[in-house]
This record gives sequence, C-alpha cells and structure tokens, in this order.
Amino acid sequence: MSYIDGFVAAVPNANKEAYIKLANQAADIFKSHGALEVVEAWGDDIPEGKVTSFPMAVQCKEEETVVFSWITWPSREERDAGMKKSMEDPRMDMDMNNMPFDGKRLIFGGFKVIVQQ
Repeated sequence: MSYIDGFVAAVPNANKEAYIKLANQAADIFKSHGALEVVEAWGDDIPEGKVTSFPMAVQCKEEETVVFSWITWPSREERDAGMKKSMEDPRMDMDMNNMPFDGKRLIFGGFKVIVQQ
C-alpha cells in the first residue's frame, strides 16, 4: 500500500494566491522525486469544535483558512528517499522566514495506508 504525508495549516486569506504558487512549486519538486500525487485543499466547510477541530488544532485566526494537504508516495521507503531528495533539491531553497503561512502552527506526519478503495 502507498504512504501518505499529511499536513494541516492556517493560511491568511490575503496570502491565498502566494500559498497556491508555493504549493505548486513544491508539488513539482515532490513529484519529480517520486511522489504520486500532491493535493492542497482550501477549507470550505470546517466546523468550529468545542473540544477539538481543524481550526483549533492550528490556532486558526478569523482572517485565516485551514488548508488540508497530502502527498501520496508509493511506499514509506520511496517517501523517505524522495523527501530527502526533495529537501536537497535547489528549487526547494525557499526563504523560510517569508512563507505565506505560520510554519510554527503547521501540523504534519506520515501515515501508513490501511484502507484504500
């Protein structure tokens, strides 16, 4: 089964176009190093929670939107190799202090697929 890297972030609405540009650049890099698919989804129907929620998890502010993203890789091994190559790729040399979102509130992790239909 495939392997998924998942991400949740709060992106200022004013930075939506800059985020899309950055996401497209990163997707090209990941795909050139083995990713099967890169998906970036702009929040549309995200309820506020009382105990937990996407907005609470990333401390989403009123002028921000939750973005849910994932990268599909063929396997964990190919993800590890592809991610390493992606991070070393000169095209990934981005100004981390000038990102269109607050990276400190980014949630990410790797997941083994257990059901895929």
